Amino acid sequence: MKTLKTATFLLLASLSIGALKAQTVDEIVSKYVTALGGKDIISTIKTLYVESSIGIMGQDAPCTTSIINGKGYKNELDFSGTKIVQCITDKSGWAINPMAGSAEATAIPEEQVKASQSQLQVGGPLYDYAAKGNKVELVGKDTAGGKMSYKVKLKTEGVEITYFIDASTYYINKAVSKFSVNGQDIESTASFSDYRKTDFGYTMAFIQKVELPQFTLQITNKKVEVNKAIDPVIFEMPK
Repeated sequence: MKTLKTATFLLLASLSIGALKAQTVDEIVSKYVTALGGKDIISTIKTLYVESSIGIMGQDAPCTTSIINGKGYKNELDFSGTKIVQCITDKSGWAINPMAGSAEATAIPEEQVKASQSQLQVGGPLYDYAAKGNKVELVGKDTAGGKMSYKVKLKTEGVEITYFIDASTYYINKAVSKFSVNGQDIESTASFSDYRKTDFGYTMAFIQKVELPQFTLQITNKKVEVNKAIDPVIFEMPK
């Protein structure tokens, strides 16, 4: 009986592995898009506004993120009374960070802008990846967040991202990004959880943990508004 149970387990396991291998990268990406709400939903999102809290160095800092899809991304963080701003557009970027000695708006280096421009895209770089000029490949499978996941590598200008896509939900569990800033190679890891569907029908992770070389951020979304009016002027660099 024990031998039969073992044989049955191995058979089911091999069938499961076979099913994972049978998936093509386009099928996986398609199911990921469907899990987020589908093309019909994502294609109608013009703007995204998020209020969140960022845990950093033992403190919680409120922040807001404003996105005009494909055009502009702006994050404003209030850290102990100090306002830190990062803005990326489809053409350039700028930042204000008094904690780094820059109380005035300063241009972000071009290579850093290119590495950050994926933040402009609702649905992420995997959504409609071919039209964006991105290249993807299925590089295997692994566990992430305790879940069996497909490993999908995406290459775009200035950055390489390996996504761990949950084989059962098709949500992204983890993303490992590699990029270069000022000639230095940098790797960051983002873990995603607490996926929720917004009133608009768009699903997104409400908890994100970002591990950088020198510190870790815990981002918790508090409020999400889809297609809220956002003035493009906010992305212009202050003079």
